[in-house]
Amino acid sequence: MTILPLDPVANATPEALEAFLGECAAAAKRAGRPRLVSISLQVGALDPLAVLESIFEPAQPHFYAERPDLETAIAGAEVAAEFETHGPDRFRAVQAWVDDVLEHAIAVGDVNAPFGGPHFFTSFTFLDETEPGEPFPAARVFVPRWQVARAGGVTTAVANLLVAPDADLGQLAARVWRAHAKFRGFNYRRDESETAGGVASPRAATNPGGGARTTITTQETGRYVTAVERALALIAEKTIGKIVLARDLNIEAAAPLHPLELLNGLRQRFPSCYAFSLANGRGQSFIGASPERLVRVSKGLLETEALAGSIRRGAGASEDAGLAAELAHSDKDQREHGLVLEAVAGRLTALGLTPEFPTVPGLRKLANVQHLHTPVRATLGDKVRLLDAVAALHPTPAVGGWPVAAAVARIRQLEGFPRGLYAGAIGWMNARGGGEFFVGLRSALVEGNQARLYAGAGIVAGSSPEKEFAETELKFRAMLDALLG
Repeated sequence: MTILPLDPVANATPEALEAFLGECAAAAKRAGRPRLVSISLQVGALDPLAVLESIFEPAQPHFYAERPDLETAIAGAEVAAEFETHGPDRFRAVQAWVDDVLEHAIAVGDVNAPFGGPHFFTSFTFLDETEPGEPFPAARVFVPRWQVARAGGVTTAVANLLVAPDADLGQLAARVWRAHAKFRGFNYRRDESETAGGVASPRAATNPGGGARTTITTQETGRYVTAVERALALIAEKTIGKIVLARDLNIEAAAPLHPLELLNGLRQRFPSCYAFSLANGRGQSFIGASPERLVRVSKGLLETEALAGSIRRGAGASEDAGLAAELAHSDKDQREHGLVLEAVAGRLTALGLTPEFPTVPGLRKLANVQHLHTPVRATLGDKVRLLDAVAALHPTPAVGGWPVAAAVARIRQLEGFPRGLYAGAIGWMNARGGGEFFVGLRSALVEGNQARLYAGAGIVAGSSPEKEFAETELKFRAMLDALLG
């Protein structure tokens, strides 16, 4: 990526912007291809989710990810450049596309600010291939036309555009000018005449949780229990050691559900989780509050974790502590956790890394459940990149099973529905090789007045079908309380 020493603030006139874009168009002509141009500015404090909600367009793709407890959030919408693929080579294909875009990219402004420069919003479904009619492809990456992100007290706004040799420079300049003017003085009031990048369409209806009639339908209890019983038979035969089985639960409301307003309930209830939303631009959004980091890379340090083994929270401090002690001494949960940790460490070792982690798992306490948790770190070498680690780690035994190939091959048949992005890898990458991916858990697919929720549980020897069903019910109840209020 070429970083030019141009100060957008010092050259803040439409004429200077159009002249700069003219130079980019000339560079595109010399290269014989369009060039991605990224303009970054630090702006006043903004809430990225509120910004995205105020200019939400069902017909435009968007991406949102946040860790409220860490005061970090990033949002982006509309498309400057995008790529889709599928198959077992999908991670490598996405990396090759990102490298190609960056090789011909031009960046100016506060590129080195937190979340400065172009970011690549990426999603990988649970499986390498999708089934006909699924709303999201097996692998998708896009650079948004605009993004706004917060890291602590610093907010950075970025405009991205693809400049072709014959681009309409006046139109491009006007678009960027409007976007940065909006973000430098954002008032969160929806302007029905235009969005940050173009023309607005009518706003989606709001969350009907405040009194509108909502119907909830789900599978019969026996179906999930039967699936767990079949899985336990496979485990007894030594075909697999662990398998994760999920349920789906369907919601139908009297009015359209607004995915970002639903997401706000999730992020408030689960502040230590990754609140996220992905929209495909065709009216379907995948939202959630995931407790599980897949991998984070920053300044040469890789961070991941093993998160497996769970029990409910107690009503009071004494009951909660007693349940935590029960989890810590549970042979079944310790074995389940050990399988995940062994797999994570083994996959990092296979990449040539040296993973470091505590010998005894700790506890990760969420609003409704507590998990056994072991953080894992490793120093990256020159030959290992973020997507190499994502490809190696996904899917972990925490969402698939063990051995992975044998377990994953049986999940679709036992569950009875395609997972899509549920338990997939979702995240972002920057131009410096850093980024963060999490697992698509505690999630829902939202479309119109309907939503499909997902929740799963890990099955190992000693699992009780009734208890695993109860665990999924607990996860569903927490999501319903957050989504519908």
